[in-house]
Amino acid sequence: MTKPTNFPRRTLLKLLPAAGLLAACGKSSKTRLALNWKPDPEFGGFYAADFAKHGLDVELLPGGSGTPTVQMIGAGSAEFGIIQADELLLARSRGNDVVALFAAFQSCPTGIMAHASRKLESIGDVLRNGTLAMESGLPFARLLEKKFGFDHVKIVPSPGGDLTAFLHDENFAQQCFITAEPLQARRKGVDVKVFPVSDIGYNPYTTVVATSRALLQKNPEMVKNMVAAVREGWAAYLQDPTATNQKMHALNPSMELPSYTEIAQAQKPLIGASPLGKMTAERWDALAAQLKELGDIPKTLPASDCFVDL
Repeated sequence: MTKPTNFPRRTLLKLLPAAGLLAACGKSSKTRLALNWKPDPEFGGFYAADFAKHGLDVELLPGGSGTPTVQMIGAGSAEFGIIQADELLLARSRGNDVVALFAAFQSCPTGIMAHASRKLESIGDVLRNGTLAMESGLPFARLLEKKFGFDHVKIVPSPGGDLTAFLHDENFAQQCFITAEPLQARRKGVDVKVFPVSDIGYNPYTTVVATSRALLQKNPEMVKNMVAAVREGWAAYLQDPTATNQKMHALNPSMELPSYTEIAQAQKPLIGASPLGKMTAERWDALAAQLKELGDIPKTLPASDCFVDL
């Protein structure tokens, strides 16, 4: 069984109260990298990384639904954390001086899943009739409404990773994590068509390693070594994920081992970049402009404030 979609576990632009989680982290002599979900292939490169080779003693902190990694970085409860690019922009607009260092996923893994039998050709076709389950308050959902309107489709709340309604209704479409629900549906014998939200031009970097500006300025060599270790880890995982999948499965046996292999293969097209993890000012500027247009941030933020190229 694959993991549920990353909604609501990683609801975009929703910063949750963090006091309990922050306090639970306590102090540590290790360098902490806070994940925003349980060990799975989305984090394969981090579990494959040889941090010791780069002089680092790193503790990976598994997360869960609503883990406020961006707040943990700001509060010093973790030196590094996994966030999303749009989450970082919102945090910065609220005074949290976090900086992106490495983007594992170059293409956003969020999509809309529909039955292939409907023979839909585009994400706009999904909105012509039937039912669409999604979190309507998310930026991509509001962009969808602005671009196509919701007059001819019934919008209902996202069921997360539950496929019950989808499997029993050909005209039911739902928000998905591209490497999760579509694989589950196909395993159950249902052919699906997936439309990435990047099709409408909304494509935030995902599985982004971030740190605080203060740590970057205080210990730039350590930050540089962290990025180098992560980049090598992702290269190793993409080449052969077998051993790392076994390690993650031991930590998170709720997902069957064959699913780790299947997801690791399915996510490769979302990761590809040269060099791995590279980000561009153009992508950050475009995202900031979209969030400003939606009213999520009061003004556009300079790309140079949002990420560093290491």
